[in-house]
Amino acid sequence: MSRLKLLGMNIKKYREQKGLSQNALADAVNLSREYIADVERGHKRISLKKLFAIVDVLDIKCSDIFDFS
Repeated sequence: MSRLKLLGMNIKKYREQKGLSQNALADAVNLSREYIADVERGHKRISLKKLFAIVDVLDIKCSDIFDFS
């Protein structure tokens, strides 16, 4: 599985643990729901700036998102 896909799966996991919908996360970081969905499916690359915004909203560390074990 690609790292991009694993990254997206981790974002989805932490988003769901936080109880947020894709719409709620998208609104919080000023992105579209479609963009969040594409990132979670591993179909779209994400900039560090956007990733940092997501990590802040999810209240996790960047290292959590990059834990592919």
